[in-house]
Amino acid sequence: MKLSVQIVCVAGSLIALAGCSSGPRGPSNAVIARALTNAPGAAQPSTIVATEVAYAREAKERGQFVVAADYAAPGALIHGRSGPVSFAANVAALQNSGMSADWESRAVVMSCDGAVAISQGRFTDQDGFVGNYVTAWVRQSDNSYKWVYDVAGRDDPQPPARVDRTDEGDIVVTAIDSIEGLVATCPRSGKPIPPPPAIPIGEDGASSAQLSSDGTLRWRWEHRAGGIKYVTAEYFYQGQWVTAIEESLASPTEE
Repeated sequence: MKLSVQIVCVAGSLIALAGCSSGPRGPSNAVIARALTNAPGAAQPSTIVATEVAYAREAKERGQFVVAADYAAPGALIHGRSGPVSFAANVAALQNSGMSADWESRAVVMSCDGAVAISQGRFTDQDGFVGNYVTAWVRQSDNSYKWVYDVAGRDDPQPPARVDRTDEGDIVVTAIDSIEGLVATCPRSGKPIPPPPAIPIGEDGASSAQLSSDGTLRWRWEHRAGGIKYVTAEYFYQGQWVTAIEESLASPTEE
């Protein structure tokens, strides 16, 4: 059935909203503050990380997709096997699915004015599979952020399972979580920002691009052959356009 196929797509897509640091491996507020202290003005990548942390905590208490609806902007899209679909049209079925996951941010890129942000990171789903996700966020009139687009895909092949080689009494030192905060260069007074590089048209028009209102950040998605979900984000930095995020994510194989 078409609906069941879409639900499978959604399951792979909304893992980006599952919970950044509700578990012991998520970054602490102190780590977030240290990692993202140089953001100027209204553009604060730490705000996006904090939003994801808050979502995660609520999701553990109330359910992943119940909370996802609270954090979704009107018209929010999830990118599944058949392309982006409306979250609102699928949310009821998702809330009954019992699906859950954990994730942690690795990078956040923001427009100069802070109105648009793209987060990228790693997830672990309820079956233990890992992969990458990308989520687009837009600042609301009350200065909160809500997500407008979400895509994710499992690693293929999956990395080998970690082997616990510690003995009782061993002291284990873990790496400090790091989050890369990227903020676009603000336009100078009277000097317009050059347009971003031209982009190819997706297959059969299966693509979309969004440019921030201040012209300093562009993100876009494409739905490619074989169910490949492609997403990229570019930002204007020190006089040139730089690719900050680029992902090609496979859809899960149908059983």
